[in-house]
Amino acid sequence: MTDTPNLSLPMLAPAQAQKHVTVNEALGRLDGLTQLVLASVSEVTPPASAPEGTCYGVPVGAVNDWAGQAGTVAIALGGGWVFAPARRGWRAMVLDAGEPAMFDGAAWRMGALTLSPGGAALAMRAVEMEVAVTPGASVTTPIAFPARAIAFGVTGRVVAEITGTATSWTLGVAGDPARYGSGLGLAQNSWVNGPGAPQVYWAPTTLEITATGGDFTGGTLRLVAHFAELSLPDPV
Repeated sequence: MTDTPNLSLPMLAPAQAQKHVTVNEALGRLDGLTQLVLASVSEVTPPASAPEGTCYGVPVGAVNDWAGQAGTVAIALGGGWVFAPARRGWRAMVLDAGEPAMFDGAAWRMGALTLSPGGAALAMRAVEMEVAVTPGASVTTPIAFPARAIAFGVTGRVVAEITGTATSWTLGVAGDPARYGSGLGLAQNSWVNGPGAPQVYWAPTTLEITATGGDFTGGTLRLVAHFAELSLPDPV
């Protein structure tokens, strides 16, 4: 055996010369894999440079130095990359997604809390989006809740003052324009915290931002959709 079975740490060989090289690589891998934080699990091209110890989950289709390493954790060490195979059940925080993930043996599942022997899972998601408030009476966001999502609510903050003649705004969905908030503030750092009874959205669903007492001319919102997703067992 040349590597440990779980973290793939290199082991010393009998009478090995320059033992410090192997030991230092093992310590570097251990430092990266313990309390695992992944910069991304979707990037297919290695960054030109990465801080020492930075980790990535290598996806299918990765190229250059990551080619052929799908399913591994790439750790930036000594100006290059070392790779540790991820194991089913590993958990990590994925920074560019802002969510935890679980490795299912082939890929990282965002937000997964459970993973059945057959591959079914329950995932809790918090998907953030920046929304430009464009001139007019209302704004429709990109998709906030995917099909079959169990929505718990929406939170958000005004990151650039909402301007125009509106005196406040509401946040909701088509047919229920104030479901997640009404009488909301216009000033920078005003916020919305809109929990509600869980709602299943059977089709992809956008959010509706509606001006009250006038119209919008500008501004920016940071909105976060909070929801759960159920996934099927793997095909047989």
